[in-house]
Amino acid sequence: MFDWWGRAVVRLRHAVLGAALLLVAVGATWGAGVFGLLTGGGFDDPASESSRAAERITETLGRQGADVIVLWSSDTATADQPAFRDPVTGTLTGLRSRPEVASVTSWYDTPSPALLSDDRRATYALIRLTADDEDAQTEAYQALRPALDAPGVRTQVGGTVPFLTDANTQTTEDVTRAELLSMPVLLVLLILIFGGLVAAATPLLIGGLAILGAFIAVRLLNMVTEVSVFAINVITLIGLGMAIDYALFVVSRFREELAAGHDTPTAIARTMATAGRTVLVSGLTITVAMASLLIFPQAFLRSMGLGGMAAVLVAMLASLTVLPALLAVLGHRIDALRVPLPWRRGAKAAGPVPTLTGGGWARIARVVMRRPALFAVGVVVVLLALAAPSLRMEFGGFDERVLPADAPARVVSERIRTEFPGGTVAPVDVLVTGVSAEQAGQFAQRIAGLPGVTGAQPVANRGNATLLSVTYSGEPTGDAAQRVVRELRALPAPDGGEVLVGGRPAADRDLLDSLSSRLPWMALIMAAATLVLLFLAFGSVVLPVKAVLMNLVSIGASFGVIVWIFQDGHLADLLGFTPTGFIEPSNPILMLAVLFGLATDYEVFLLSRVREEWDRSGDNTTAVATGLQQTGRIITAAALLLVVVVAGFATGGMAYIKLIGIGMIVAIVVDATLVRALLVPATMRLLGRWNWWAPGPLGRIYRRYGIRESVDPAPAGAGAPSAGAPVVEPADRHHAFTG
Repeated sequence: MFDWWGRAVVRLRHAVLGAALLLVAVGATWGAGVFGLLTGGGFDDPASESSRAAERITETLGRQGADVIVLWSSDTATADQPAFRDPVTGTLTGLRSRPEVASVTSWYDTPSPALLSDDRRATYALIRLTADDEDAQTEAYQALRPALDAPGVRTQVGGTVPFLTDANTQTTEDVTRAELLSMPVLLVLLILIFGGLVAAATPLLIGGLAILGAFIAVRLLNMVTEVSVFAINVITLIGLGMAIDYALFVVSRFREELAAGHDTPTAIARTMATAGRTVLVSGLTITVAMASLLIFPQAFLRSMGLGGMAAVLVAMLASLTVLPALLAVLGHRIDALRVPLPWRRGAKAAGPVPTLTGGGWARIARVVMRRPALFAVGVVVVLLALAAPSLRMEFGGFDERVLPADAPARVVSERIRTEFPGGTVAPVDVLVTGVSAEQAGQFAQRIAGLPGVTGAQPVANRGNATLLSVTYSGEPTGDAAQRVVRELRALPAPDGGEVLVGGRPAADRDLLDSLSSRLPWMALIMAAATLVLLFLAFGSVVLPVKAVLMNLVSIGASFGVIVWIFQDGHLADLLGFTPTGFIEPSNPILMLAVLFGLATDYEVFLLSRVREEWDRSGDNTTAVATGLQQTGRIITAAALLLVVVVAGFATGGMAYIKLIGIGMIVAIVVDATLVRALLVPATMRLLGRWNWWAPGPLGRIYRRYGIRESVDPAPAGAGAPSAGAPVVEPADRHHAFTG
């Protein structure tokens, strides 16, 4: 099938390239407009108690709380002196006449101590906007922002809407910075890898095509479902990374086939029958891993899943269509514009063909396979040591500290926390319905007596519905706030009444509960899909299980490192983030999906060549050594290039992007070195022919439906598992494994 596909693309190469140019034009214009259409929220579970509380509050009492917080301060005057009071009250008067403003609460109207700083040199106002949805609120805030300044007084703006605006702006800046930083470095590395400008440019072209194509796909998806702006980070990261990986693999195999003496059409057909099949298996596996995020009700995670799926699928399709069409046009000119590199002097035009069994990677594999148990135990011990900190991972909600330290929304939040009585802008909302205001007031007195609660008072009432605002000691994302939420939900409701607990701390609690309840299903989906796809690719039930286990070990090492850095605060100054003492729970889940797919990607690259050599020779040791020799350089190069892409994102201002970036770098380095170069050869040597074992019924399924990576006929009987026993190839039929 795959060689036929390669020949078909060669025949239709001009039409395929024309379609690619059209896709680029649409993606660079219409698709790029997706930046202004995506939402900034989507962190809540619509079925959670906090979400239901928010809906009921809006239905019965109207929208409550503040969308925008304006903090005015002075170094010389207090809030009650004319130099401070007059410009601020004038600004407040102007705000109340604005059509974007539904209500304004300030110290000058309601002299609440909580609205005046301890030194009386700062005060803040709470503004509720008339707009209901996030997009309309963002537009209203941007129109309103100039009217918030008070002449002669320092003005700083925070709150929910400015926070989301700052986060969206920072995300866009991070994406741009990552691309500007990574693209030149990627080009230089690709030139060093391929030795020529033309070959080096092809992965970047496919990467750009993958990103633009994913933009189009996400904009179409945004027409039918909510998509978060954070999906853009995943699109750029995964789309560029996977496109470069796939293009590197395809172009390297194409040059290898040219160097072997095949003409261009035959080289492309053979490339698609081998590398193309690997790209398909890898792309489908990573897509399913990203699709596991769709089971979560939070639009934020589902958006990450949709963005990742779009990016990987476009990268895969571009590598299977546009790239071979481009190679068909270029032919031997893929090696044009060669760059003279000292270590390539005397090499053939198409690049040196590695010695299959005598190269450096093969020697590493043979050294490992001479003492497989020693290497396997040693690597596992190192990985478990790296993973150990993950056992004490603590979870907590995200707040303004994910922004850079000088972001206005973060500055306002931190100043209110440290300079004002009460110190929080995120109280727990308690909606009491079905009872009188007097009974609700009595319930508030009971709440005030709970441990950790600093106050509970009614803030709105209509009929038999009363909203109570509960303040507490500590941060909204801290343990104290979570304990208050648990205590409130355990408190019996007034007779005949109903109580719903909401607000930001309750939403954080509900998020953690929602994620933990669905995490096992996510893991099951990823593992099952990986087992099925790798079985169809390699005809073994042992290798897929081993791949899943090794993926988990390498991902565990990554989790351990991010706990040590981001939870414990090591290297915080160097990396430029504020440690919080916990990990936001959606970050490890996103990392799990991405890293599981990437680890499987490298596994497929390596095992595809091992299986090809196993089908050809039937000798397990030779197959492993040859497979590592043929793919070791490519996997190392792919890992290095992906690290460069991820490092660009790790330099951004958003703390959670840094966390994901550092975690991915650790996982990629661990996977491409310790796992692929040492642990895989060691375990494959220990398992011997059992690597390729499958029960009889599954063996028949593989022989009929399996997708092999080989264009040469296998020896008679090669690769066909016998019923319920290890596969014994002809070349190895009389040689039992002797570890």
